[in-house]
Amino acid sequence: MGQDTDAIFATCLALGDDALVLGHRLSQWSSTAPTLEEDIALSNLGLDMIGQARLFYQLGATIEGKGRDEDKLAYFRDASAFRNLLLMELPNGDFAVTMARHLAVAAFLEPYYRALAASPHQGLAEIAAKAVREMTYHVRHAGEWIIRLGDGTQESRRRMIAGLDAIWPYTGELFAMDEAERSLAAAGIVPDRATIRPQWNETIARVLAEATLDMPEPAAQRAGGRQGHHTEHLAPMLADMQSLARAHPEATW
Repeated sequence: MGQDTDAIFATCLALGDDALVLGHRLSQWSSTAPTLEEDIALSNLGLDMIGQARLFYQLGATIEGKGRDEDKLAYFRDASAFRNLLLMELPNGDFAVTMARHLAVAAFLEPYYRALAASPHQGLAEIAAKAVREMTYHVRHAGEWIIRLGDGTQESRRRMIAGLDAIWPYTGELFAMDEAERSLAAAGIVPDRATIRPQWNETIARVLAEATLDMPEPAAQRAGGRQGHHTEHLAPMLADMQSLARAHPEATW
């Protein structure tokens, strides 16, 4: 692969890992969400993310040209080979933590995918054009819950504040770029993540204002996911997610 092709593969892998890991975390709410309606909603949000992961992995596998497919990329790499942001792999916590994380992610991905849909790279642009419609709904869904919890009872407000505080040290990594992504941004193939921050700030501030919540205090930021340096939470999650595929590596479904 050439330099640009290597960078596009690396970026597909990173975006696919983000979507897969978060999608699996959301799937863990199946049968345990606060209401039946929300159980179905969270399952659908998870399916959206896993669908995005499939598309990025399929594109990446085609670009790589080494015979790997989406299943090989998802199920037969260890934690150190994953390039997802740390925010995606954090345990779900209670419902407020999950909603805080999902708003933070969706408020970034909606404008990011909107900008990526204008990419001159047809494959990336097509994935982004589909994904941005999904993320518009994700922002609304998470935002409505944060407003409901923040402006609800004393207990729901306490939990919502705690949820925001729990995920806040991991939000800065949303705007960090590795060498591959920086090279693609310089070439106009992907958006510069720094340009997304004003829109992210605006969305977060609007939702928190409606929820009568303050923006969390600045916190020391955690990073390293793009370099394969993960929290202790990723490896057990992957072991659970990958167990069936690894037990039957030649199976077809």
